[in-house]
Formats: sequence, structure tokens, C-alpha cells
Amino acid sequence: MKASGQRRVSKQSGGLFARRWRKHGGTKRRVWRKIHIGIDEKSLEIRAAEFTTSEIGDAPMLPELLDQIPLGQEIGSVTADGAFDPRKCHDAIAARGAAAIIPPRKNAKPWKPDTAGAVARNEILRTSKRVGRTIWRRWSGYHHRSRAETKMHCVKLLGQRLSARDFDRQVAEFQVRVAVLNSSTALGTPITEVAG
Repeated sequence: MKASGQRRVSKQSGGLFARRWRKHGGTKRRVWRKIHIGIDEKSLEIRAAEFTTSEIGDAPMLPELLDQIPLGQEIGSVTADGAFDPRKCHDAIAARGAAAIIPPRKNAKPWKPDTAGAVARNEILRTSKRVGRTIWRRWSGYHHRSRAETKMHCVKLLGQRLSARDFDRQVAEFQVRVAVLNSSTALGTPITEVAG
């Protein structure tokens, strides 16, 4: 499915709590912030990260995350959940020459084949209907997305809350967390083997 030298990228989104303070007393309100990460499935390094307000959806962030990976580095595939099924996401993935491993929604209909992303998505839709969603997920390697979910869990292990008040400082706090995780990942990851 992918040539040697190409990277598999998984995309995951999650959220953290931040607090909004008022100057002269009053209640402290919790504000939800969204974090979007893209990891290299082989090295488990966070290659792309974005921090947004809760109003921004997951799908609009995918093209921006792909832009953070240098054009000289080939991407073999992008794995994400069904929230990234819109046409813009498939077109952005196809523009980078990567394969999209995104399950179509259950009520998905074929798209007009006017772009490379639409053609690839229609092929995914045909295959998943022909062999079934479960077999398609196993065959396509969709289960590799769990690595991005694990990395998101690691981000949250560093704290469910942000201590900074200002949005720009919250972005910096998130970027520090990403740097800490990447440096600990660079030290090495355990190799697990099945016994028995």
C-alpha cells in the first residue's frame, strides 16, 4: 500500500479545559480548547499540531496540519476517523499524493468524480460496501489510528487543564507539551512482543 520512505500519518483531535477569569470577582468559567495532532506512525513523533477554540471543527484543520509537514517529505497515507470524510479533506490528502484511510459515513453516497480526492473516496466507499466495513478496516490498516489516540492520551496525561489565561500563552503551553512528548519519544519506545 505504501512505498518505502513514505510516512504514514494519523490524525486525532481532543480537548483540554482552560479557565476564563473575570477582573472583578464573579464566577470562573471553564472554556474548552481543542487540540489537533498528526503523528508519524513509525516514529510516533508528533509531526503537526494545532490549538484552536472549541468552535473550530476537526475537518477544517486537516489541510493546515498537512501543510506543517515539509513538501519534500512524502506522505504514504493519512489515517483519520469519519469526521474527516468531507471533500476538502480528501482533496488535501490527494494533493500531497497520499492515500486516505478514512471510513466513509454509513449513509455515504458516491461523489461526482471531478477531483483525485473524490475518485479515491469513491473507491473506498465501493470497497467498504463490497467487503464490509469491518473487513475494509482490517485490510486498509485503519487500526493504526489507535497510535494517534494513544499519543492524544499522552498529551492529556501531562494535564487536563491549561494554566495560562491568554489564548496565545495557551498555545505556547500546548507547544511545550508537544516538545516534551517528542523528546521523550526520541529517547525510545518499548518494543512489545507477544509471548506464548
